[in-house]
Amino acid sequence: MPKTAGIILIGNEILSGKIEDANAAYLCRELRALGVEVRRIAVIPDEVQVIAAEVAAFSRDHDVVFTSGGVGPTHDDVTIEGAARAAGVPVVRHPALVELLGGYYGDRLTEAHLKMAEIPQGAELIGDDALRFPTIRLGNVYILPGVPQIFRQKFDAIRERFRDRPFHLRNVFVRVGEGTLAEYLNGLLREFPALLLGSYPELANPEYRVKVTLESRDGTYLEDALARFLERLPPDAVVKVT
Repeated sequence: MPKTAGIILIGNEILSGKIEDANAAYLCRELRALGVEVRRIAVIPDEVQVIAAEVAAFSRDHDVVFTSGGVGPTHDDVTIEGAARAAGVPVVRHPALVELLGGYYGDRLTEAHLKMAEIPQGAELIGDDALRFPTIRLGNVYILPGVPQIFRQKFDAIRERFRDRPFHLRNVFVRVGEGTLAEYLNGLLREFPALLLGSYPELANPEYRVKVTLESRDGTYLEDALARFLERLPPDAVVKVT
């Protein structure tokens, strides 16, 4: 069965508009390329009980869950505590992380820094030699930082463990509007009901009016659907196919 994923973005700064999230869009693209279907994204505040409730629900409803944010040394970094509460386990200080932090900060190591050595009891540390600090996995929940550059580095180090049957994608750019296009799309879905079909108007582009996306895990099925779609469209409707 195809993997499903949920993404939880944690941070008052996102909800207040102080910071624009970049991690969800990146992760959706990466997971899609791996064949994982993102089913839900939540943005929640830095509140332990809210985090606990959301992590517990997402963990139950998805094959894999990613959290972003709230894992630093400051007062509002409470993701670890929230995840631990979701699992019903205490927060403990991991000796391997204490050692890593000591080696990095040396004499500058503080209690605040040591907060980053805390993990939910029973969690696993995963990663590779390219990472300074490993990623924390608690069951099917992967706890990632909010800083986009570090977020991407950590995901890149573990991405292959999520690979499934990939989605194949074709794009068709057309000159006709959605009102006219709807008839062709509905007809295509009647013949290819398993096709994932999207229609996205473009108001600012002078070359085309709508971008149509066709997706399937079955490459042959997709190409058959594409051929039938192009065959049915008016000859002057298509701008390009990618």
